[in-house]
Amino acid sequence: MYKLNKKMGSIDFMMFSTIMLLIAIGVVMVYSASSYMAFYDKNLHDSTYYLKRQGLWAIIGTIFMFAAIKFDYHKLKKYTKLFMVVSVVLLLIVFAFSATKGAQRWIKLGSVGFQPSEIAKYIVVLYMAKSIETKGGRKIGSFLYGVFPYLLVSGFYAGLVLAEKNLSIAAVIMIVTLIVLYASGARTVHMIGIVLFVALGGVAGIILEPYRMARFTSFLNPWADPKGKGYQIIQSLLALGSGGIWGVGLGKSRQKCYYIPEPHNDFIFSIIGEELGLIGCIIIIILFIVFIWRGIVTAIKASDTYGTILATGITAVIAVQAIINIAVVTGSMPVTGVPLPFISYGGSSLLFNMLAMGVLLNISRQNNQYNIK
Repeated sequence: MYKLNKKMGSIDFMMFSTIMLLIAIGVVMVYSASSYMAFYDKNLHDSTYYLKRQGLWAIIGTIFMFAAIKFDYHKLKKYTKLFMVVSVVLLLIVFAFSATKGAQRWIKLGSVGFQPSEIAKYIVVLYMAKSIETKGGRKIGSFLYGVFPYLLVSGFYAGLVLAEKNLSIAAVIMIVTLIVLYASGARTVHMIGIVLFVALGGVAGIILEPYRMARFTSFLNPWADPKGKGYQIIQSLLALGSGGIWGVGLGKSRQKCYYIPEPHNDFIFSIIGEELGLIGCIIIIILFIVFIWRGIVTAIKASDTYGTILATGITAVIAVQAIINIAVVTGSMPVTGVPLPFISYGGSSLLFNMLAMGVLLNISRQNNQYNIK
């Protein structure tokens, strides 16, 4: 069995610093990207509206993160089934609320709302970490007993998210599942077959939904409909191009002035490119690369299988979302609603991401803290 030393080690300071830098940049850029729109919004008339909300969630998230750092992540095992059930219930409750922009993703409680899908992607990771450790690494090499059950569970959660008209997060759940399975020892031939099958499912998902098909065709040639389906990506590219090397200066973006819809959300990287230029974009990308590197190191050094898989999954969630968001903003893939972790505006997203970061930092803190007896 594993026995925890009473005194745990220190957290990965480089990872912690990277996370806090990304959050700080996010709060500043949310203010910069939203100030014009918030000031001229007839219902708000407050340029600091989104800044205050994002800042508050950042403070709450920081408190949750530090609490998670001190909470032994192994105790999550006994709550995993409960978390899974609660997550499913929350994913179903969203259908009781009215749709927002054609999608039912939110549970709204007064002025506060959150997306259960933000929880679901981490619940899948918790389930896989516990189950794979229990089964042992050898069974992962078997498709029927080691891979297929996880695809069913992840597919179930992804299916619920997809029913909410949220293909992007459903895709994130499945991609993270494949990453965790491969890192856990799944056979390459199985992974190739699954990737092809998932790719076909993604193609079917695009073809069967007219609005997704429209997004895909606009991705191929956004200038074919510059005032319609191609509008958002064209404005994003204009913002990135206008920034040049050094940017036009913090707070001086033109594209945030009702050219890019809701510039503080999924397309905030465009505003970063316009205001801070190529240098600012490179700094953001480097910070994410450093985070991924430290996440991989944490997974490798984790003192047990549970910690390794948990760290791998949490790191993968952030990495996949960051890659997709930047790819969308730069026109490298069709437009999809994946926020840039830690930076895009969104209270529930920031809160659950920071809570997950606390767990990841706790794993780094407990590296080599276990003695086998």
